[in-house]
Parts: sequence; C-alpha cells; structure tokens
Amino acid sequence: MLVLSRKQKERIVINNHIKIEVVEIRGNKVRIGIIAPKDVPIVREELKGSRK
Repeated sequence: MLVLSRKQKERIVINNHIKIEVVEIRGNKVRIGIIAPKDVPIVREELKGSRK
C-alpha cells in the first residue's frame, strides 16, 4: 500500500488517466473527487460485497 499526504485541492494521478483530488477536509472526514474514464468501474469497498 502506498500512503500519501495531500492537502485540500491537491491531486494524485494514476497512470495519466485517473485523477483523485482532496475536495474537502472537515474534522475526521475527507471528501475526495475521482476523475476517470467511463470504462473504469469505481465502487466503494464497503458496498462491493453487497452488489449482486
């Protein structure tokens, strides 16, 4: 696992196609935005097991 520190509005770029941005930090919650091609599935891990 790669662990990075980012400030609000900073981004991480994966393979020049996926961008992850820290949108907001409020208390102990971090809101992130993900920009990715439409053919890349993005699923919250806690919901992955409940999908059928």
